[in-house]
Amino acid sequence: MDSLLALEARGLTLVDGVKVTLLVGLASMALAILFGLVGAWAKLSASRALRVAADTYTTVIRGVPELVLLLLIYYGTPTLVQPIVRSWGFEGFRLDLDPFTSGILTIGFIYGAFATEVLRGAYLAVPRGQLEAAVACGMGRALIFRRILFPQMMRYALPGLGNVWMVLIKATALMSVIGTEELMRKAEIAAGATRMPFTFFVAAAAMFLVITIVSLAVQTRLERWAARGVRQA
Repeated sequence: MDSLLALEARGLTLVDGVKVTLLVGLASMALAILFGLVGAWAKLSASRALRVAADTYTTVIRGVPELVLLLLIYYGTPTLVQPIVRSWGFEGFRLDLDPFTSGILTIGFIYGAFATEVLRGAYLAVPRGQLEAAVACGMGRALIFRRILFPQMMRYALPGLGNVWMVLIKATALMSVIGTEELMRKAEIAAGATRMPFTFFVAAAAMFLVITIVSLAVQTRLERWAARGVRQA
């Protein structure tokens, strides 16, 4: 009886892990879209320096494993930033990145590179004639972006961003390496405490699968909503 209660209690901790996983995923996705918008703008810029910087960003992300980047940001950022800030006269400055923040920053930074390519393609898919017509009507850049460019970009980008989300949410499992108690870490702790690794890892896999299925359903509804009023070929 006690063992069943212990097993149930450990199982409930996986639910807490799901909450952390979703929180990290949503925050990282928002950050990835922000990086993606900036990266797409840089890639489409007339400035050669900005284009080179954006190309370097996407190339590095594609070439370096995600786990290596996570460890570099978690352990390396304080080492790099502290001496620079202290050289500016802030002798008492100390930077400590907690695992939760490091994970969000790293995953957002990594998948921002993929979002960059998705958003760049979405921008190029918007008919140029509509933008030229808006300019001819006297609309300013900000109004063109808000009323014409951005809504159509997101309609074209939704399938690609949905795929980015699917991969990103699974990548949150890497955060268990640096101690963030998301779903995978909770499963590891429960497996070690009960000596039932197969049970808890299968449960974690099932929960990731449920998240993916629900995400697919939400993505489908969003795509239909974004395509309302659009004539289908």
